[in-house]
Amino acid sequence: MGTYTTHDVPVRGGLLRVGRWQGEGPVRRVVLAVHGITATHVSWELVGRAVPPGTMILAPDLRGRGRSGSLPGPSGMSQHATDCLAVLTELADGRCDVAAGHSMGGFVVATLAGEHPEAVGRLLLVDGGVPFPLPPGADLPALMQAALGPAVERLSVDFASHEEYQAFWRQHPAFSAEWNDAVAAYVDYDLGSGPPYRSTVAGELITQDYPQMFVGGETDRAWPGIVTDALLLRAPRGLMNEPGGLYPPELLDAWAATRPRFVWREVPDVNHYTLVLGRGADVVNAALGELLA
Repeated sequence: MGTYTTHDVPVRGGLLRVGRWQGEGPVRRVVLAVHGITATHVSWELVGRAVPPGTMILAPDLRGRGRSGSLPGPSGMSQHATDCLAVLTELADGRCDVAAGHSMGGFVVATLAGEHPEAVGRLLLVDGGVPFPLPPGADLPALMQAALGPAVERLSVDFASHEEYQAFWRQHPAFSAEWNDAVAAYVDYDLGSGPPYRSTVAGELITQDYPQMFVGGETDRAWPGIVTDALLLRAPRGLMNEPGGLYPPELLDAWAATRPRFVWREVPDVNHYTLVLGRGADVVNAALGELLA
């Protein structure tokens, strides 16, 4: 087991908080790990605990989240990619061997690889990173509310205590059957000072980021610049533990058909959250080991 520390990296508007897990011995390999749209770097806790010798994992709190919550907009995938490049420049000589992204983090690292190909060795996309088709006439705010559900609703709710906030998350369908200490740490870290307590996630930046994950958005425009291998791990169940998941297999098959360096695999018996914060973390760790070899 390695060591865990935090660092603050200068970016536009202030300091970006970065969690760093480092395995034993000199650093030979670097992983950039980027969290989802309303998450923080602590979502990578189970991956960080398993950091192998000679490896360093750098996981930022994205702009408007966690201890980077006060950083100003405008936001978007290109801005997050720029912030991540600053992290690599400050802490890793400007490059990572693997850029891993969960959910929206997949879009961030794909944008980074497309806009700054020299900074990324390989991509691990964890149930994210491939642009979603936008239904004709879609109402994006309504679509976001429907897709993210309690993850967005909590941003405007005050909680009396950490215990009350944990109770809120314990009843979430994604975690009700798979609560663990990593989820508890993730939930605790999300709260600001109090009481009352509220999530540190800046809702206004969420609304700027969400549209960029669709066809025609910043990540879609960055994909033609990606020149490295990309592996996507698909969860068969979604954010509310519903069957079907975020990505229809046929969408990923169509994406792979025109991109020979892109492949995808399904991870059985996980939902969108437990792919990194539950039993799926072992599969993520194995995939990282494969890409780092």
